[in-house]
Amino acid sequence: MSRPSARPSPTGISLTVPVALAVLAGAGLATQSRVNGTLADHVGSGYLAAVISFGSGLLWLSIALLFSRRGRAGLRRIARALREPAGQDGGLRLWQCLGGAAGGFFVASQGLAVGTLGVAVFIVAFVTGQSVGSIVVDRIGLGPGGVRLVTLPRAVGPLLTVVAVATAVSGDVGSPSALALTVLPLLAGAGSAWQQAVNGRVRAAAEDVLAATFVNFLVGTAALVLALGVSMLFDGVPHGALPANPLLYTGGAIGIGFIAVGVAVVHRVGVLLLSLSMIAGQVVGALVLDAALPDAAPPSTLTYVGAALTLLAVAIPLTAERRATPSRRTPEHRDDGERGT
Repeated sequence: MSRPSARPSPTGISLTVPVALAVLAGAGLATQSRVNGTLADHVGSGYLAAVISFGSGLLWLSIALLFSRRGRAGLRRIARALREPAGQDGGLRLWQCLGGAAGGFFVASQGLAVGTLGVAVFIVAFVTGQSVGSIVVDRIGLGPGGVRLVTLPRAVGPLLTVVAVATAVSGDVGSPSALALTVLPLLAGAGSAWQQAVNGRVRAAAEDVLAATFVNFLVGTAALVLALGVSMLFDGVPHGALPANPLLYTGGAIGIGFIAVGVAVVHRVGVLLLSLSMIAGQVVGALVLDAALPDAAPPSTLTYVGAALTLLAVAIPLTAERRATPSRRTPEHRDDGERGT
């Protein structure tokens, strides 16, 4: 009797839907960056804007849990998994539940850096950290899909994104503050790759997307409240005013969609392919926002070139992954006749 594989082999059809969802989630993330950056300008603090964004998402998820018996059962399964011995099948370690802290750092970096860098440069820098981080995370095997080896196409993508971000920000070489701020989205991108991997582990333990997403937002909100408190000790209470525009409070809802998509599909496509698909949506969405919104600085030619290189970096490993999909079936997936036994 054949033993079922712990990592199912996706078909071409099953890859299409997760990748499409990831692209849409990436476009939403670019929109969230713009929303939270504008909110930070109004309230006078990137940390306060991040708390509002993550906190509103946590509120929506808490309401959803009140009406979801499956979600509450998922939270109980997470609690049981945390009590399991380390390394046991189905067990969780506490650090694997802390992915929300990386998400909180990303949202805070939106408020701190988008106003200076613009959405397009911010996103290009973010996806560089994300793509490089994701190939490391996949190689180590932190995600629920286990270890995914580094192939030439998977390595070329992250290398091209490094070139892309260097090109996109090269027009700001004369601005030390802009270059320094670029470090924030770079680190946030690397953290996002780790976040997607550990959130996938939490989702596997919970057997429910809502429960895993709630844990992410709970941890992220707690981390951001702590960061806001520390910032107020040094900089004082923010003096800005809460804006009247309701659209500026949608960052949390957008974040729920982004995190939920990642949690739902990372086990099927892996961290790198998930990240690269989201990157495509992020880059295109960011360019559209910076080009279309009247109060945004229009993207420079170098930013467009950097974005094009980023999309090329996405296309190479994505195409290789799709071509390799039919041959991924392992001996465990084949019947006895296919094995020739």
